[in-house]
Amino acid sequence: MQKDWEQRKEQFEIVDVRKLTGNFLPGFLKRAGQVEVGDGICVVQTFDPVPLYSAMASLGFEHVTDKVSREEYRAYFYRKENREAPFPQTGDVPLKPTALLNFKKIDNTLADIAVNFWTLTWGKEAPAIDLKTKLLLSLANGVGAGRFRQATRELIKVYSLGITVAELDELFSLLVWNGGIGTFASEIGPSPLFGAYQTIKTLEGKGLARQEVMMRLMEKFGEKNPEVDVLT
Repeated sequence: MQKDWEQRKEQFEIVDVRKLTGNFLPGFLKRAGQVEVGDGICVVQTFDPVPLYSAMASLGFEHVTDKVSREEYRAYFYRKENREAPFPQTGDVPLKPTALLNFKKIDNTLADIAVNFWTLTWGKEAPAIDLKTKLLLSLANGVGAGRFRQATRELIKVYSLGITVAELDELFSLLVWNGGIGTFASEIGPSPLFGAYQTIKTLEGKGLARQEVMMRLMEKFGEKNPEVDVLT
């Protein structure tokens, strides 16, 4: 059923990001945060901007998306209520999958396929495996494949969901067990992944609250860190 606001969606401010190659999300969320309740904003992208939906929902928006052509999607966001997102730069969770933008640099159809695959893996409404477990599995897979950039991002995400230091201690013990002492000493120990883990342990040991620890993590291991950033 069409909602009342959809009848005036064409009047919403339009933000066309099709030619942008960098991470437009922080700037767009800041812009969206200025939209009044009862008004809306539209983003134009070459693929279905699925990862954007939950970020906007955390600000109090609902949405509808029109596929205009194979290379043009228009996502209309209507602000139903005024909410403050947990993470100002990315909305509901830290470190959104901005790497999807790299596929757009190759081919728009490829980007659309990648987004649909991401939705199948991470965007199910009622997944059989909870998000925390999925992130831990993805973290372990990243370490096994030598992708410490990915593993670090997953660690920060899972920490934002409430994982404890005790759980992380057991996780890293398993990484030593499965990868071996030599691999841990030469590869995992010097990695940003281990650095982020040690930052959590140190700051929590000093009595800092999780929100403050998250702020420190994002400052040190966020998108500004070249070892964590996934865009050129």
